[in-house]
Amino acid sequence: MDAEAEVVHPVGIEMVHRTRPEDAFPRNWVRLGRDRFAVEAVLPHDHPFFAPVGDDLHDPLLVAEAMRQAAMLAFHAGYGIPLGYHFLLTELDYVCHPEHLGVGGEPTEIGLEVFCSDLKWRAGLPAQGRVGWAVHRGDRLAATGVAATRFSTPKAYRRMRGDVPVEGISLPETAPVPASPAGRARVEDVVLSGTGREGVWELRVDTRHPTLFQRPNDHVPGMLLLEAARQAACLVAGPAGIVPVEARTRFHRYSEFGSPCWIGAVVQPGADEDTVTVRVTGHQDGETVFSTVLSGPRAHG
Repeated sequence: MDAEAEVVHPVGIEMVHRTRPEDAFPRNWVRLGRDRFAVEAVLPHDHPFFAPVGDDLHDPLLVAEAMRQAAMLAFHAGYGIPLGYHFLLTELDYVCHPEHLGVGGEPTEIGLEVFCSDLKWRAGLPAQGRVGWAVHRGDRLAATGVAATRFSTPKAYRRMRGDVPVEGISLPETAPVPASPAGRARVEDVVLSGTGREGVWELRVDTRHPTLFQRPNDHVPGMLLLEAARQAACLVAGPAGIVPVEARTRFHRYSEFGSPCWIGAVVQPGADEDTVTVRVTGHQDGETVFSTVLSGPRAHG
């Protein structure tokens, strides 16, 4: 193990399930122990989708995506889970420390320590487990996170999904809400449409989006659901919006193409005027798809 821990491995973008280099953030990895890995990554300062937020801060959802990619890398490279297996998050919590996430006009190098635990094995490979992260920027702790995940072989996944098409296609038929109140600069990144009901929006899915959909998918990705939650939180938080530096998310079932998914958001009471907490839920066909609680400072002022 000691000899292996000295080997620094480069990262191919396929190991983090990306097809575009600009959307793949880990750069190399090394094993620290049986279930511990160190991943070096770069947070871009000019990513068109994960743009800086608030007072020139790295987007917390960019940090969460770097965590997710580091976990996939650890399970593929560290445990030998083959490419093509499905990586299914059921829980994702994170806490960012915004004082250590300033952008400053150039890419930011970060170190992610990945901890894997509670692993359940099948046929010599992990079938499910928990993962934790500690994200450092230099010697400063920038974020932490924990998640629960399952893995599925391609054959088992297709059996579970039944007759759902392997590649779903969705083109929006409804108008997006205005970009700025939803916390976005570009209308093509808006994933909500108005419904005429206060605090409720329809999920707006466009499979042509280059970051949210990089390869064929048979359901709406969790990244898009988190983005929908952020946008809904910004809309109910008011003109100042919210920087979601904390999140506690549970994914209950897949969000399917071809059926409306309703996103509801409610501001939670709190004693701190400088912090906003919003509970967001997604429902489709009468069932809960996901639920999350986002907290953070107001994005503007």
